Amino acid sequence: MSEDPRRFERAENAENAERAESADGPEGAEGSASPTGRVALVTGASSGIGAATAATLARRGFRVLVHGRDERATAQVAARVGGVPVCADLARAVEVERLADQVVAAGGGRLDVLVNNAGFGWAGAFDAMPTETVGRLLAADLAAPIALTRALVPGMRDRGWGRVVFVGSIAGRLGVGGEAVYAAAKAGLDRFAQSIRAELRGTGVEVGVVVPGVVATAFFERRGEPYTRTRPRPVPPDKVADAVLRCVERGAAEVYVPRWLRVPVAVQAVAPAAYRWLESRFG
Repeated sequence: MSEDPRRFERAENAENAERAESADGPEGAEGSASPTGRVALVTGASSGIGAATAATLARRGFRVLVHGRDERATAQVAARVGGVPVCADLARAVEVERLADQVVAAGGGRLDVLVNNAGFGWAGAFDAMPTETVGRLLAADLAAPIALTRALVPGMRDRGWGRVVFVGSIAGRLGVGGEAVYAAAKAGLDRFAQSIRAELRGTGVEVGVVVPGVVATAFFERRGEPYTRTRPRPVPPDKVADAVLRCVERGAAEVYVPRWLRVPVAVQAVAPAAYRWLESRFG
């Protein structure tokens, strides 16, 4: 069994065309969800996907709270997008609690959009991963988004409108050798998002998951192993930011970036033996 890479290329080209067509389309914010006066928090927004998302939401009229761990970089992004910097180390539970309080205060008592984007990876054999790093990764990538959702969603539900978006990873859908803990954290986010979506049905609060593949950011260098493959090609962070916007404005439950990534996920689900063979051959 094999896949024609040209088909993936055509799908990617079609997605690029759709993105160009709809970037400034008439959709806007859904129904009465005009962004005027609405407040959004983007975690991990001092660079990469988060910074691109903060800029995208700001252009659509949201007041953006820009979260990061590096105070200087966070302030620079906030200045560029006309937002408010909020800093915290999400690997520390006490700082997550403090961030939630800070966000409510900075938003004038409200938060309408929560984009759980912050996180980091680690590459290498599982038994070589430092115990402290395991704990920090699970805290930042999984426990912190859950805690922020728990703290900030009740206000959205009380007001009858809100959006919670989780930036996941294809690693959480398929599993990746050498990234076991990161993949587990992202898989946990997937199941949490699915479960909380069911609990919030009918409240006006929608939950979305963005599933990116390889993105052209510093993520790979920071995890300790640069991305060296020629395919799949890294996508720009703006493309992931557009997917987040789709979850916010249209209430989309799930968006793959690029769209063809749903193909291997489907193959794994319906033909796991074939998927394992393909994975062993192509990685």
